[in-house]
Amino acid sequence: MRYELLVGLRYTRAKRRNHFISFISLTSMAGIALGVAALIVVLSVMNGFQQELRSRILAVVSHVQLTGPGNRMEDWRRVAEGAARNPRVQAAAPFVNAQGMLTYGQGVRGVVVRGVLPDQEDRVADIGRQMRSGKLAALKAGEFGIVLGGELARALGALPGDKLALIAPQGQVTPAGVIPRVKQFTVVGTFEIGMYEYDSSLALVHLEDAQRLYQLGGAVSGVRLKLDDLFASRAVARELMASLAPDVIASDWTRSHANFFRAVEIEKRVMFIILTLIVAVAAFNIVSTLVMLVTDKQADIAILRTLGAAPGSILQIFVVQGVMIGVIGTLIGVVSGVLLGWNVDTVVPAIENALGFKFLAKDVYYISDLPSDVQLRDVLTIGLVSLGMSLVATIYPSWRAARVNPAEALRYE
Repeated sequence: MRYELLVGLRYTRAKRRNHFISFISLTSMAGIALGVAALIVVLSVMNGFQQELRSRILAVVSHVQLTGPGNRMEDWRRVAEGAARNPRVQAAAPFVNAQGMLTYGQGVRGVVVRGVLPDQEDRVADIGRQMRSGKLAALKAGEFGIVLGGELARALGALPGDKLALIAPQGQVTPAGVIPRVKQFTVVGTFEIGMYEYDSSLALVHLEDAQRLYQLGGAVSGVRLKLDDLFASRAVARELMASLAPDVIASDWTRSHANFFRAVEIEKRVMFIILTLIVAVAAFNIVSTLVMLVTDKQADIAILRTLGAAPGSILQIFVVQGVMIGVIGTLIGVVSGVLLGWNVDTVVPAIENALGFKFLAKDVYYISDLPSDVQLRDVLTIGLVSLGMSLVATIYPSWRAARVNPAEALRYE
């Protein structure tokens, strides 16, 4: 072992005469550990929210959506077959997307009506797994069944088995004027995605029933696709735009809901910067620790210099001591943060029970639990940033130690 490392480790372990220096060292170590742990937990929770948000959106939205001009596609089977030639496309399903108005008793709500084929819809989206009552397969052609979002059903006061009136905005011209088309539908189920946008305004009907109501004939609004990799959706959408007919428009889920993920990503970056300041404050406490230590150890430094130690060796001794504080603090913080990140779903309910209130009340937030996703990349980044700050904090006091004049230091010894 090089003597610079040996002496540096000995200074770290030794009991110092000045207990104040030891206190500041422990405070710096604890601050680094706390900052690193907080960074890991916060970023893990934000990763969990991002993953939860993505899974809830993709329960309703397909990876890639192909639409025709004017929201109308005549030969959708040809388009679906052409899209299926792409090796990344796993499934395709047609859909009709239209506006309507639901009435039940005294309740009236504007809705987005989506016509689907239940067996094919389950292959491109997970809405069938989010059913709270009934099944998506209960939608059968000619029976005019309807599946409502949970919030929409509650707003109307409708239950499975109730009959609703669906009013299409496209009216029929008669001698008495324009009369809107009205059709009675029977509620066959409800779903709960956990996003107010869909739960309060989306209604599903069978594709053929939607075509009859909106007088589309054999046409649909477009085709929804599922890919083997959801993160390749943007590239696949560009490839399909180039290979399919020029009037086919391809859009992916990252574009249609970019605002959600952009907001989460910006918040994640801002939180990283803010919490990194905690680590920076703790790391730069190492400066005051080493400055006081250099002052306290001037005689030892002078003796080492007279024994032949080079200024660079003295600098390395104090760098080792400062880095040791950073390494120990970082390791404690990483272990604590990872363990807490893995057990957020257990720790948070325990704190809520102890304090007597919920952080995310179910009647206010749709995500009532704190999801967590500890990612190795985040842990490594945080650890390296903490160690880098600790190393930078040792440079100035170590440089001062290397410039100590042996004669001046030993004059009054």
